[in-house]
Amino acid sequence: MAAKKPLPDRVQLKGLDSLFGIDQEQTGQVLEVPIRELFPFQNHPFKVLDDEKMAQTVESVRENGILVPIMVRNRPEGGYEVISGHRRKHAAEIVGLETVPVIIRDLTDDEAVIAMVDANLQREEILPSEKAFAYKMKLDAIKRQNKAGRPESNNSRQVGENLWSVNQLSDGNSDSARTIQRYIRLTELLPQLLEMVDNKKIKFNPAVELSYITPSEQFLLMEVMEEDNVVPSLSQAQQIKKLSQEKRCTKEALHALLAVASIKERNVVIKHEVIMQYFPAEASDAEIESLIVRLLADYRKTHGGV
Repeated sequence: MAAKKPLPDRVQLKGLDSLFGIDQEQTGQVLEVPIRELFPFQNHPFKVLDDEKMAQTVESVRENGILVPIMVRNRPEGGYEVISGHRRKHAAEIVGLETVPVIIRDLTDDEAVIAMVDANLQREEILPSEKAFAYKMKLDAIKRQNKAGRPESNNSRQVGENLWSVNQLSDGNSDSARTIQRYIRLTELLPQLLEMVDNKKIKFNPAVELSYITPSEQFLLMEVMEEDNVVPSLSQAQQIKKLSQEKRCTKEALHALLAVASIKERNVVIKHEVIMQYFPAEASDAEIESLIVRLLADYRKTHGGV
């Protein structure tokens, strides 16, 4: 954990406690610093995109400068680590500002994580992946704070402390403790699948279920999704999770599950006598289903997902 460094003897700017939601006695000091001395927060979970909102921020900075100082803390190796204000810093770089106003906070690593997450969660639009990793970072920080100075706990006590930490995380938050836990589950997804959640190609609830399958199974699932041009529904994701628990989550099983489910969802019904024209009488239901699924998968692959 980084040691606290004494702050430079600068004039304090009053009233910033209302802007950042902090007590006056915890307010840091404000000064102008070269923008080159600002460094991003380590493992910052929030994306800085050159989108329409960034264009608006750039225009605001060009006309008015940075109205709200960037929150930072001292780095042991020199310069300052940005806690809140990565978007403002990026806009200032685009505009060409050489210096920016910052408010320096004297924070430990865990205090900095909590401040960074709380400041960024106030944004109107937050991607699921951003929430997922932000909540996880803050939860880990709270756990470390709660554990500091305590003796080692047995397993049952640790479970209780984990639940207490999650409840702390949900205090003053629009998301419940259960919802926060489900967001954190998304950090178990492969980056490609998590990007599909951000892009709304996979819905939140199915994504949570898919987070329980292994990384290798997630790779297989992505291959099947691409080959069959399908996306798991909630019920399908729950079945895939069950296949994983039963050690039966193979590529063939995924093809069969997604293809058959897709047919059911479209209410396509084939009469028994029509199907049996192509199979011997002794063929089992499992054999018939397996062959039909293979033929459907080959057809979809040949016809480009039609």
